[in-house]
Amino acid sequence: MLYEVIPLKIFRSGADYLTYSSETALKPGQIVEIPLGKTTSIGIIKRKVTKTVSFETKQIKKILYETPLPTHLLKAMLWLSDYYLIPLPTVASLFIPKGVAKSRRKNLVKKPNLTQKLPIIPLNPAQKKALEAIGSANEATKLLYGVTGSGKTNIYLEMASKRLKDGESTILLVPEIALTSQLVQVFEETFGTHITLIHSRQTEATRHQIWSEILNSNDPRIIIGPRSALFAPLNNLGLIIIDEAHESTFYQENSPKYSALRLASFIAKTNNITCLLGTATPLVSDYYISQSKNSLVTLTEKAKSSAKKPEFKIIDLKNKENFTKNPYFSNQLLTEIKTNLENHLQTLIFHNRRGSAPLTICKNCGWQALCPHCFLPLTLHTDTYSLLCHTCGHQEKIPHLCPECHSPEIFHKGFGTKLLEAELKKLFKTANIARFDADNKKSETLDTVYDDVKSGKINIIVGTQTLAKGLDLPNLATIGIVQADAGLSLPDYSAEEKTFELLNQVIGRVGRGHLDSASVLIQTFQPENPIINYAINSNYKGFYDYTLKKRKKQKFPPFSFLAKITITMKTEKIVIEKIRLLEKNLRKTSSKIEISKPSPAFHERTSSGYTWQIILKSKSRANLLAILKDVDKNPSIHISLDPPSLL
Repeated sequence: MLYEVIPLKIFRSGADYLTYSSETALKPGQIVEIPLGKTTSIGIIKRKVTKTVSFETKQIKKILYETPLPTHLLKAMLWLSDYYLIPLPTVASLFIPKGVAKSRRKNLVKKPNLTQKLPIIPLNPAQKKALEAIGSANEATKLLYGVTGSGKTNIYLEMASKRLKDGESTILLVPEIALTSQLVQVFEETFGTHITLIHSRQTEATRHQIWSEILNSNDPRIIIGPRSALFAPLNNLGLIIIDEAHESTFYQENSPKYSALRLASFIAKTNNITCLLGTATPLVSDYYISQSKNSLVTLTEKAKSSAKKPEFKIIDLKNKENFTKNPYFSNQLLTEIKTNLENHLQTLIFHNRRGSAPLTICKNCGWQALCPHCFLPLTLHTDTYSLLCHTCGHQEKIPHLCPECHSPEIFHKGFGTKLLEAELKKLFKTANIARFDADNKKSETLDTVYDDVKSGKINIIVGTQTLAKGLDLPNLATIGIVQADAGLSLPDYSAEEKTFELLNQVIGRVGRGHLDSASVLIQTFQPENPIINYAINSNYKGFYDYTLKKRKKQKFPPFSFLAKITITMKTEKIVIEKIRLLEKNLRKTSSKIEISKPSPAFHERTSSGYTWQIILKSKSRANLLAILKDVDKNPSIHISLDPPSLL
């Protein structure tokens, strides 16, 4: 018997599978070990070959799993390859955990306790109405636009509970486990052993054991994890929920590049199940599509009737009279912090930039400390007394003298969360202050000290977007946003959308009904900016209409499909020659595609060389795919389809 097998590594350009023979009957989706050249590889059975072949075939060496991958995963594999123009072997490697051929110790993964009785989820009238609307929408993918504090979690719990009662499993995708510890905790408290977590902190052996247990089981369960949780080999998948569906982490930036939202939608449609996108700040494109397909469900009431809108104060960073006591914290914000400490209430200080200072410069000659690999500014970290690259991790000592002119006049410009933490410790010596960002040690992360944060034991919380996701803190009285317009100056069509999302999410940490009053102090150089004002007023519709009008004029999604082609070469001269030649060939190929002039990438210079890019826009995705299929497969050329950002 002959079978087409997809190897997990590319063996020849342009070929996605090979034909092998087997004396044992096999099923599509079974995982096998195959000879590939002089080595061996893991392979996935694609299908049985019914015709005779004129060439000699090699024998499949070993059957690794008797149970095949679920049909929906095999279909998803083929779809992902076609939709994003990714070689099938590269796509297939996403679906199989590392070390799948290794023999492991006895599986120690806990199985769901099927005798556990499931709790009743309390729902208010608005949540019940939203559930009915989700059930009646015809499209497989539905968008749940629920304002912060409206109780989207209860809807997730109720839908997952119903699926468990029917003997079906749920996949709950979250941006990152560490950033959604409260949501995970609620699910674990509600469903106990029915919960299976999948995340990057697990060892290769653990992830393999979990995967094997899921593959060989029909027990209903709830899988929680980042985008890779979509590849869990569930034989009884009944529901997919994507929380914080606006998050950019659901798009995989490194190869193979794909959107977990689009993949989840395909799986849901294939399986005739529901895929629910839950968010308080929907992506403009998703909101537009859901409106046109009547699959939009809104939840605009706060879950707690006691919830009150916080008091907002906009503080102009240009007015020095607001900063007579400290250059980073306005007089008004310092007063609020002092009052909160006296009343045993919490303050959250938000700034989406890590470290102590983002620029290190020589006053004498203008030399700037740059990463030798990425050629980006190194960030000062005073706690380790070092300069760190936040892109590649390069670290070096702070120079006492300028390497160029040998002047001692080295100064550090700008500020990050570490500097803010240090300033607050000087100002409020008796306060318990904690910082949460990507620089935290494992013992200091938000999920490890979450109880101290929730209880109010920590008086002042300082951090980046780590603090913006789903936290419900009963003692939080004030939020101070140190520079609200920091992301608006980025040269990207989605910069305003991301700023609105982040501000909206941060602001949503207060006014949830725990306290009689709360406040949000917003420091900004642009007090009149419409994006900041839409966020303050939780005016998503105003933001949406404003952004949609701009997108239509500029021909950005949802009014076109995008592709970004980048070329990286060792010298600037060669990369410019190559990209101009590519542009010339693209313009010959199709007149239906809008093709930009070549330009330097946002991160133009890295250790790999110089990178330039071309942006393609088309109303037809089919036309876009047709032109991209003819692009040279040279490894220096990279294609991003439907990129969430052009940076």
